[in-house]
Amino acid sequence: MDRAVQQAVFGAPADCDELDRMRRAHASAAQQFRVSASGPEVWGWQGRTLGRRAGDSWLRMVSAEVEKAGGRLWEGTATADAHVPRSVPRPQLRGVLNWTSRDVAYRAELTEYVSVPPVTCGTPALTQDVALPDSWWAELKTALGTLATVSTDRESVRQNWVDRNFRRFLGIAPVQIRETTTGHGDLHWANLTGAPLTLLDWENWGTVPVGYDLGLLHAYSLAAPTTAARIRREFGSVLDTDAGRTGVLIALGQLLQACSRGVHPRLAPLIARQAEHLTSIPAPMP
Repeated sequence: MDRAVQQAVFGAPADCDELDRMRRAHASAAQQFRVSASGPEVWGWQGRTLGRRAGDSWLRMVSAEVEKAGGRLWEGTATADAHVPRSVPRPQLRGVLNWTSRDVAYRAELTEYVSVPPVTCGTPALTQDVALPDSWWAELKTALGTLATVSTDRESVRQNWVDRNFRRFLGIAPVQIRETTTGHGDLHWANLTGAPLTLLDWENWGTVPVGYDLGLLHAYSLAAPTTAARIRREFGSVLDTDAGRTGVLIALGQLLQACSRGVHPRLAPLIARQAEHLTSIPAPMP
């Protein structure tokens, strides 16, 4: 990914006032939790989240305009902690704080610290192949299989998105989502640690089309062909079905929408090529 684009999307806010506001709010949350945040700053999407290590915990804070706060994304970590079996490897939630200052709402979540780093940092995509043991792939398959059994009314991917956007980003008529499963909703390499496996960032979990999570992970691996081939080999029983193909197409369409906003400029042509491979129709390039 182009460094300037990467920093704008996944880095700290460029505006100094916003930067100071987030840091002050994070420090306030640390004080209320009675922890000391001393680790390096990790900024999320467009600077809306800030996380730091705090001893044996991880303190992550998200902010939003008051009228946009709450709802599915806001409550994802807490609902996952309550409803997803502990056998799905993820950080355990230790506490939650909510508060409002002026016109900004904040939510701070204290979770256990995971010492194994994510496969990638600062970007969800691979730029080169990664060597992961067979046990890691087995753990991922088991985790996704267990997650699929969880009953939830959280809907992560909706048919109305498909209806509105398929022609624009894939150049084809909208497909119908006929088979769904419960998934992570944001399965990429910055949300997966190396061995032993831990799945991070649960704000978007919920029902997804069959094949959607794996389609995301595969798309984020297209610049690493050996790893992409490993995903297809491990999960072909899902990806090679009609339902799985639908989920993959939706994942590719959503990524092409992100590419149209300047995200993943180097990955965009690979995603478009993968979409054309599945549909035989050239995808409109972002």
